[in-house]
Amino acid sequence: MYVCLCNAISDKVIRHAVRQYQPRSLNQLRQLMPIGSDCGKCIRQARLIMEEEQAMLSPISDVA
Repeated sequence: MYVCLCNAISDKVIRHAVRQYQPRSLNQLRQLMPIGSDCGKCIRQARLIMEEEQAMLSPISDVA
């Protein structure tokens, strides 16, 4: 599903970036991709997706 229509960024792209680069904040995610750079309507959804992925990464990093 497209999260940012202005820049054609999907939830899969956001999830992949969070898994690969592990941004700690929305600002760090925005440095990786132009999320919310035009109209800004996607910021809330992007934050939720980032938080979901971070929650899934936490148990994995705790084991390692």
